[in-house]
Amino acid sequence: MTYVVNESCIKCKFTDCVEVCPVDCFYEGENMLVIHPDECIDCGVCEPECPVDAIKPDTEPNLEKWLEVNREYADKWPNITSKKDALPEAEEHRDEDGKFEKYFSSEPGDGD
Repeated sequence: MTYVVNESCIKCKFTDCVEVCPVDCFYEGENMLVIHPDECIDCGVCEPECPVDAIKPDTEPNLEKWLEVNREYADKWPNITSKKDALPEAEEHRDEDGKFEKYFSSEPGDGD
């Protein structure tokens, strides 16, 4: 099992989760984070830290797509290990549906 970040993170990018991760397995895109599934130790400390409920165990149904998104972009984006401010539009997009199709960016973030 591993944890994955889903579309709830897009356009929000709260980073409370990265600060508690004991193995630094988060990677930063332009408008979301992902978890490297081969580095995650399944401890679960990140899940309750996410204010938009974007982190889920991959054992939950219908997360296969997100496991692949996390795997692909964790290999392309820079590592992030410290908390940063959320995106300026985070509150505006917090509860929006369909964010992947509308807003997903494959561009990397800044990382640490």
